[in-house]
Amino acid sequence: MATTAFKGVPVTLAGEFVKAGASAPDFELVKTDLSSLTLKELSGKKVILNIFPSMDTGVCATSVRKFNKLAASLPDTVVLAISKDLPFAHARFCTTEGIENVVPLSDFRVSGFDKNYGVLMEDGPLKGLLARAVVVVDKDGKVAYSELVPEITQEPDYDKAIAAVK
Repeated sequence: MATTAFKGVPVTLAGEFVKAGASAPDFELVKTDLSSLTLKELSGKKVILNIFPSMDTGVCATSVRKFNKLAASLPDTVVLAISKDLPFAHARFCTTEGIENVVPLSDFRVSGFDKNYGVLMEDGPLKGLLARAVVVVDKDGKVAYSELVPEITQEPDYDKAIAAVK
């Protein structure tokens, strides 16, 4: 069982955080139009999973904006912004911010994504939300890079994620 921290206080996560070299677990998450998207549908592309607690926080919003800019220059790569926010909140944020290069996805339905990727916070004030993490999946469905950010209030290492895509 992995841990992260929120404002210096340890937070326990459910499941095991995915590791580089492992097969990426398939998932079914919800798009802003309430349809589903699976990892299997993105087969043959590189995929960056930007996982975070909520778009309504400064660090989460910043990560979506940064990955939106970075995604524009990444061929054959799809960037997913994943949280438990409702799809309506994702749509509002992306429209307001002009986010066009990232696919916002909600894990509000019980799908197993949170535990299969080892990012469900089991305790602390954000219990039930997703921990901040970045996972890069290669064209063959293998995890090429994974980062569980040690402190929820910090941004992920964008450079390492992008290097794993290239």
